Amino acid sequence: MPQNTLAPNTPAGHRQFAEDVAYYLSLTPRQLPSHYLYDDLGSALFEAICRLPWYRIARLEHELLRVRGADIFKRLAGLSTLVELGPGNGDKLATLLQAESRGPMTVHLVDISPHALSAAVSTLNETGDLTVVTHQGTYESGFIDAMKDRQASGRALVLFLGSNIGNFDPPGADAFLRGLRAALMPGDAILLGTDLVKPERDLLLAYDDPLGVTAAFNKNLLVRANRELGADFDISRFQHRAVWNGEMSRIEMYLVSTVQQEIRVPASRLDISFQPGETIWTESSYKYQPDGVLAMLNRARFGALDQWVADGFALTLAAAT
Repeated sequence: MPQNTLAPNTPAGHRQFAEDVAYYLSLTPRQLPSHYLYDDLGSALFEAICRLPWYRIARLEHELLRVRGADIFKRLAGLSTLVELGPGNGDKLATLLQAESRGPMTVHLVDISPHALSAAVSTLNETGDLTVVTHQGTYESGFIDAMKDRQASGRALVLFLGSNIGNFDPPGADAFLRGLRAALMPGDAILLGTDLVKPERDLLLAYDDPLGVTAAFNKNLLVRANRELGADFDISRFQHRAVWNGEMSRIEMYLVSTVQQEIRVPASRLDISFQPGETIWTESSYKYQPDGVLAMLNRARFGALDQWVADGFALTLAAAT
């Protein structure tokens, strides 16, 4: 999830949410930025999605981290600082850290959600010989702060897992990776998790599951607007839709109005009319080919050290050049 927004639960964050809703819902087609999906309830729903049998990203990534963790640490002699962007509940990082015995290490966790940071710290407290530092804020701001606090000696590794890079469009992904590279020193590294192109049926099941958890996750964005901005969205009048756009190599998620309706969003000073079938585009999730991941990293001045692929998911380790 891109986090190019202010931290939530602050006056500035509330104003930004109101301004973004006013701007993006006035576009054609109507849109809402995907990072607003992840309030506390949205984050909990996403954790549930990761446990669904149709959404295999989390399980495949965990297995690769478990099996390849020792190889990753062998490639990064002298590693002393580790930064994870969007750690979730911390279990992926814990899996990696348990892969091999290692020396003392400082771990920086970056997330806009205080709930996620608290859960990750609790998980990592069970992993010995760590100093854990949290940064509540955007990926960009938290990462810069972490790099300022990095240990004077040793290498740094940044983890960007869960195929979160797929929530950026290609130019945005390139810009984001270039920004990370600019804050790293030669020899530092990135570990990037990316979901790969697979059969359309499998992709649609992952983003429109039979239990309706992903639908609840998507609709929660409207619940959040009602709660925080005083909007009057009737959730029962919107349906969740997932579409595979093969030409763009991405899953697109929408909220679809089922009737003609009028919506007010007081905090955004917005009154809008929806026609039956009109959509709000809430998220894109780009899928990759393995060589495309290597090319993307190379454009940002990262040289591949290794890439491991399993059942439609890739874990790529690359060094800053």
